[in-house]
Amino acid sequence: MNKISFFLMGQKGYEVLKYMSTHHREAVDIVIASEDKSIQKDFYEDIKNLCAKEGIPFYNRREEYTIKTEYAFAVAWRWLLYLRDVELIIFHDSLLPKYRGFNPLVSCLLNKESRIGVSALFASEKFDCGDVVGQTSVPVKYPMTLQQAIDQVCTCYVFLVRDIVDKILSGEKILGQPQNEEKVTYSLWRDKEDYRIDWSRDSDYIERFVDALGFPYNGASSLMNGRLVRVLGVEQLPDVKIENRDIGKVIFKQDGKPVVVCGKGLVKIHHLVENDTRDNILPLRRFRTRFK
Repeated sequence: MNKISFFLMGQKGYEVLKYMSTHHREAVDIVIASEDKSIQKDFYEDIKNLCAKEGIPFYNRREEYTIKTEYAFAVAWRWLLYLRDVELIIFHDSLLPKYRGFNPLVSCLLNKESRIGVSALFASEKFDCGDVVGQTSVPVKYPMTLQQAIDQVCTCYVFLVRDIVDKILSGEKILGQPQNEEKVTYSLWRDKEDYRIDWSRDSDYIERFVDALGFPYNGASSLMNGRLVRVLGVEQLPDVKIENRDIGKVIFKQDGKPVVVCGKGLVKIHHLVENDTRDNILPLRRFRTRFK
């Protein structure tokens, strides 16, 4: 039987493993996984425990392992893989050739794309440039949180994995199509500075920004009267005429929740926590509060 090796991370990797363990357990040769300390829930233990339950050989990426299969799948994987004599298929959170690179799903949400999806492609020397094996997508209805988007694309991952695995198990050669280089775009890596809310943007963008950087990430950040806080939930409100529009200032308090002036429009903050302790800050005690 043709078997497959799996490099898995996160909820997407876990959902793929769940599908494989239920429908094609005999086709899973080995699973390699890794923790992701940058997010609140990385599913590492879930993947490890499921492998133990199903009797699937499991390795942390820092351990020594050997890939003996013709094909290997990389799902939500963050590191370069150097595999000899192995057809490595990477699953990427965008409809390539758009959004090559890092955090494509977040970038799609920030740009208010009408659809989000997944591409399966062969590994190449340059990242995300290989021939595309398959793609699938789902429509987006805003507002949409990052967790909701992940739940949606997980169905795309399982759909693509099912399709490709069925071909491999039937002995069909997996082929890909070259990407259209004229339509290539890139999505840059993000660090802690990229979590900071730009209050000069309009309220529609700020709502998408907060939603796109929420759980399982640590949440959009802002300075509130000089201290770092996490803004985890906001709602757009109709704008009012402000003679001295000073972005980031609280203009109203509604039920103890601050309404903040944006470059265009207003947002009401529903969920606000301390950066370090994650303690809830609302209701807001001080009216004269500035976010920046």
